[in-house]
Amino acid sequence: MAFKKLLTKTMEFSASHRYWNPGWSEEKNKEVFGKSAGPYGHGHNYTLEVTVEGEVDKETGMIINLYDLKEIMKEVLNDFDHKNLNEDNPRFKELIPTTENIARVMWDIFDEKLSKSLSCRLHRVRLYETADLYVDYRRVEQ
Repeated sequence: MAFKKLLTKTMEFSASHRYWNPGWSEEKNKEVFGKSAGPYGHGHNYTLEVTVEGEVDKETGMIINLYDLKEIMKEVLNDFDHKNLNEDNPRFKELIPTTENIARVMWDIFDEKLSKSLSCRLHRVRLYETADLYVDYRRVEQ
């Protein structure tokens, strides 16, 4: 039986956001998004988990050098950490920065960056908005 080899690295970052659909009235935005539609937004201390899968290299004993994965994560988080996602991250100019959308955007970025790696590929992005709320984006084999 073959087993998947997975490695997960966790990092934290802080960001603010506002839920607002410009195609809706102020009343509808408040009805759907509640306090999250407030004019000043709100912030979170997010926890990001990036999981990669691959074979363990016989010479290094690693799926990917953890230093390399950490550097990729830090590079990606430059566009998220201590940012107002609606204002400071161009990916959310027309996309509401919900936890689901943030995780999806991060999946796309990490998947592109890791596709250049010969040793592993992206398996999952898990983004915690709070300790009891998270979103998973993961590769599903067909």
